[in-house]
Amino acid sequence: MTRPEEFDERFPGPDLAPEVWTTSYLPAWSSRAAAAAHYTLEADGLHLTIPPDHPLWCPDLHPTPLRVSAVQSGNRSGPLGSTQGQQPFREGLLVREEQPTVLGYTPRYGRVEVTCSASISPASMFSAWMVGLEDEPDRCGEICLVEVFGDAVDGDRAAVGSGVHPFRDPRLVEEFSAEPTTIDVAQPHRYAVDWRPDRVEFFVDDRQTRVCAQAPDYPMQLILGVFDFPERRSADDPAVPELVVHRVRGTG
Repeated sequence: MTRPEEFDERFPGPDLAPEVWTTSYLPAWSSRAAAAAHYTLEADGLHLTIPPDHPLWCPDLHPTPLRVSAVQSGNRSGPLGSTQGQQPFREGLLVREEQPTVLGYTPRYGRVEVTCSASISPASMFSAWMVGLEDEPDRCGEICLVEVFGDAVDGDRAAVGSGVHPFRDPRLVEEFSAEPTTIDVAQPHRYAVDWRPDRVEFFVDDRQTRVCAQAPDYPMQLILGVFDFPERRSADDPAVPELVVHRVRGTG
């Protein structure tokens, strides 16, 4: 396993390393095959896309139609039929496919940087975030490096979301917002956090954007994804949502 303090992923190919990356989105609630990302590795990095024929994610469980192409740097679940999965999105979810434990990049503290660019429309969004492994139920908090919805992009302005979500971690409180920012998300930008005990600082291209005086105190995995909301898509919107991840870097 790569030491977190030395992690530097530029996606050289020919494929993603399975000991680091799980190429399906929260597959315990579905399966690795049904939740598989559509991706390619190109000279500029990892391209995650949602082509027109990409299947819905958890179509019988998710409250609204959703399509996702995402990869994650860790994975685990409890036994088939248990409630022990990552980031449950509703009450009563049961594991449909037991997952192997993969701890590819799961740091506890340090600086984490994701350099990426995105092509999104009002019916799509992209995000890079860190979540607890949920090896214990309350180790489930989130540090969101970046989240941008296409309907919040207007030329060279966008509402750039970041912050902390507690979910079921009683030691954390909700501290998240999407701030209007002069930025072209179609161009590469470096979204980063400096994560220390009791403190998380957020940066865009080395400019500090916020400070949260709280922090998860357990290992976390990184998820990189692009999302499509079919109910929001208009007939004249042929865009294929795409997130290009140029580099992921972690230092202690």
